[in-house]
Amino acid sequence: MTRRFPIVGLAMLLATLSSHASAEEKPRLILQITVDQLRGDLPGRYSDRFGQGGFRYLLEEGVHYTDAHHGHANTETVVGHTTLATGAHPAAHGMVGNLWFDRTLGRTIYNIEDPDYRLLTSGAGVDADTEIDPTQKAAVSEGRSPRTILTTTFGDELSVATAGLAKVFGVSVKDRGAVSMAGHSGKAFWFSKSAGEFVTSTFYYDAYPDWVVEWNAKGLPQSHGGTAWDLLHPGSTYIFGDRDDQPWEADFAGFGGTFPHQLGPADGKYFTTLLTLTPAADEITADFAKTLIDRENLGDDEITDFLGVSFSVTDYVGHFFGPSSLEAEDNLLRLDRTLGDLFSFIDREIGLDRTLIVLSADHGAPEAPGFLEEIGGLGGYVSHDEWEADAAIARVKERFGITGALIEGYDHPYLNLADEVRVKPDIDRADLETAIAEELAGFPGVAYALPSSRLREGAFPENALTRAVLNNYHPDRSGDIYVVFKPGWFINEMDGLSATVTHGSPWRYDTFVPIFFAGHGIEPRRVSRRVHTVDVALTLSKIAGTPPPSGAAGEVLKEVVGE
Repeated sequence: MTRRFPIVGLAMLLATLSSHASAEEKPRLILQITVDQLRGDLPGRYSDRFGQGGFRYLLEEGVHYTDAHHGHANTETVVGHTTLATGAHPAAHGMVGNLWFDRTLGRTIYNIEDPDYRLLTSGAGVDADTEIDPTQKAAVSEGRSPRTILTTTFGDELSVATAGLAKVFGVSVKDRGAVSMAGHSGKAFWFSKSAGEFVTSTFYYDAYPDWVVEWNAKGLPQSHGGTAWDLLHPGSTYIFGDRDDQPWEADFAGFGGTFPHQLGPADGKYFTTLLTLTPAADEITADFAKTLIDRENLGDDEITDFLGVSFSVTDYVGHFFGPSSLEAEDNLLRLDRTLGDLFSFIDREIGLDRTLIVLSADHGAPEAPGFLEEIGGLGGYVSHDEWEADAAIARVKERFGITGALIEGYDHPYLNLADEVRVKPDIDRADLETAIAEELAGFPGVAYALPSSRLREGAFPENALTRAVLNNYHPDRSGDIYVVFKPGWFINEMDGLSATVTHGSPWRYDTFVPIFFAGHGIEPRRVSRRVHTVDVALTLSKIAGTPPPSGAAGEVLKEVVGE
């Protein structure tokens, strides 16, 4: 018997089959954007003033998760970036903080330092080997690699699934932003403040590709010498237009607390540092990324390529001015333009319908304590420098018969005990850690202190906060006591300078981030259910047809994959 279809029915069937086939096609390019310190509410706050093609494209044409959170407690840059890249919690991927104390080396180490892979330099001028990340507190290796990341990333799995044919890259102003996105199999480039150019390490290359040498030679960063960051629009159009130069905002090296912010000459001592405090640094990052797409031929064939781009200026501006400041507001309006320009470039070169865009953030941010105090909220700054000399610590030392040093130091968020105390056979470590934790809980600004020994034993109350701390615990890297400050309280230090705002807590303002998926046939949706950043990498794996990353702990986002 021959089955006959009405013409209309046949057309609908063919359309359905065509749509299904299109949905089964893999994207030519996956563009994963991480906006450093973009709290989840901020895109919506300024949405009425966004232009076409940037955040508005994501808000109107993408799947927008409005209740997305990190599930770990230490919401710092490398922790969040690596979680987004791996789909794993730091307990598995191992990046428990920007810094941690290495007992084997006897010093604090920087998360991606690696003495085996020195930084490259592109030739004459400043030696890039002198570049040291400013967040360090001790002399560390100048080399960089992803070898401290203990699980695979999505990019790694994409490389394996395509027999190494997929092109995988990470780009950022910050080295840790680029390296975590590139994973073990990709190539990473980041901006060196000392060299004033984009650099990489010998883990990735023996020598720069010609196009990188050419890009650096054009001196785009230096072209901003002698310029100033001024407002994009008239001041009266801004929410915080009448709140320029608040007393709690930081002023660094003549940058000033009011618009316009002067950059100074390109050969000035602090020029490149000041440059990263302005939207120009994100524009430069986007220009480098566009050149990479063009010269490395990303998206030119049917094999899915991956590019992770991390925009860092929102973080720097947030630290020194706060997320509710005129500077932060203007920066996001300018970042919107940068994103719109990047998306337009991709649409021309590859096609947005052939590109999957995912945007999220490594962490959120608290409000400045001064701002909170103005409107009746709570908050303040914590100083840990004198904890060892406090009477409460003296009581602990007397109780356990300790005559020397008790505390080795504090590397956020972990307090580390002195080695001589840790190895004393007559001291019960769990009892000692518990005693210290109980005393710390009475210190100004401290909400909780959780001994690592209790985490190992599972002897802790079951709640959201302790689960987040446990998700952050790695036995070889975490310190002895995890310290949680009260909401709105933190240590006001960043890059060795006094900061207005510092993130790194398990409170919702720090865990709350946006998640957007757009392009490649994504149907627009606004989703309010709770999701987590560990879901991102698994969703990318589902779309690209790769195995999940080795430590992935999340779930596939059904609204994105159409299930």
